[in-house]
Amino acid sequence: MASDGEGRGDTEMMQQETAPVPALSKKTKQPKECFLIKPKETSEDATKTRKRRKKKITDVLAKSEPKPGTPEDLQKLMKDYFSSNRSVIELEELNLPDSCFLKANDLTHSLSSYLKEICPKWVKLRKNHSEKKSVLMLIICGSAVRALELIRSMTAFRGDSKVMKLFAKHIKVQEQVKLLEKRVVHLGVGTPGRIKELIKQGGLNLNPLKFLVFDWNWRDQKLRRMMDIPEIRKEVFELLEMGVFSLCKSESLKLGLF
Repeated sequence: MASDGEGRGDTEMMQQETAPVPALSKKTKQPKECFLIKPKETSEDATKTRKRRKKKITDVLAKSEPKPGTPEDLQKLMKDYFSSNRSVIELEELNLPDSCFLKANDLTHSLSSYLKEICPKWVKLRKNHSEKKSVLMLIICGSAVRALELIRSMTAFRGDSKVMKLFAKHIKVQEQVKLLEKRVVHLGVGTPGRIKELIKQGGLNLNPLKFLVFDWNWRDQKLRRMMDIPEIRKEVFELLEMGVFSLCKSESLKLGLF
């Protein structure tokens, strides 16, 4: 027969074995894997994401190989622009003959070298030009700042030619009209909006014009070309309707894409 001491020992051992295991306190619980849970996107986060996406698009454009503009690009833009308010027959009339297009810049030229290539007889043309209120060559770009850059970059081509700034910044249209009336100008460099206004006011006659060159391939800080900006594109096509189409079809005017 077991002694009372042994009985008590067995009882204590059974109590230890069968005693319930206390639940882990909240403090001792293992942390959940929070990194697997996607936090809710706030409006601020969404805005940041959109901004990042825009930057990525710009990066793609910056890294992509630039493609030089072609006459087909201009023809397509014209059709897209006029398609909303022109009939099919009227759109066909806007098609310009291939013969009115000069060789486009293949992105290897400076402005001076490009102009020398498309107009090798410039000196002779310049000497024979004596009509006021007109120019022999118009170079159209998107801004006054860009126009000044182009004027500085064409010194090797222009020689003794008289060049006129045809943009609105710091120059009143009446002043430009008076200058065109007073002296013979060979080259005009400016924006389509101001050139359009000079034609409207009778300060600029397009009939003696021989070359119309678009600053087509250059891109600004946002990687936009001149024709990528809706306001500029609208001004360009309105200008083309002011006698340029008819001059091109009569083959007295040539178009170039620089």
